[in-house]
Amino acid sequence: MRVLLADDQKLILTGLRVLIESAPDLEVVGTATTGREAVEMARATRPDVVLMDIRMPELDGIEATRLITEDDDLAPVRILILTTFELDENVLHALRAGASGFLSKGVEPADLLNGIRQVAAGESLLSPRATQTLISRFLDTPPPGPTHLPNAIKGLTPRETEIVALVAVGLSNDEIAQRLHVSPLTAKTHVNNAMGKLGVRDRVQLVVLAYRSGLVRAGDHVDHQL
Repeated sequence: MRVLLADDQKLILTGLRVLIESAPDLEVVGTATTGREAVEMARATRPDVVLMDIRMPELDGIEATRLITEDDDLAPVRILILTTFELDENVLHALRAGASGFLSKGVEPADLLNGIRQVAAGESLLSPRATQTLISRFLDTPPPGPTHLPNAIKGLTPRETEIVALVAVGLSNDEIAQRLHVSPLTAKTHVNNAMGKLGVRDRVQLVVLAYRSGLVRAGDHVDHQL
């Protein structure tokens, strides 16, 4: 898996490179110290994952994320935000811009490596304690313009609708499979089919859409003890 690093602190870049290249399945294809450089290098190297800092000169990580995710030629590229403060308002904006998730800069090294793998595989990565807060704040400040999300949700099969709701309240594919008595592969297939029908890049965007459409409401939850 090819990783691009974007952070304006060279010491952090060096540490991240050493850590990531210690994993046999991960490769650092470049480093960027500004948001503009991150966009240019993403176009040049086509990484699987960009590990993106938010606060950078010239172009911040939020706008860099937006430019990358809106570029059709970079559709396979996933953005993983590294942040100092998990509930920073800027994290919310980064998710809205198309990031696939975020991790705290204080995360354990093994969790960072696994996070990169998870995002590269198309999964979302949200800090468990911050997910509901971020979603609620997203709903409180929706982007401008009309939306037809309820109609989009209606295009799903009953099973896909059920699974989208379970994703939105925080269940993993394995937990969904156990709850619905299907295989994890079947659960993942339904999730991917729903994302394809709804035109979203990953599970983060799927969760946001589920809340904005009214399929799930802030405060909804399920018992994880299956």
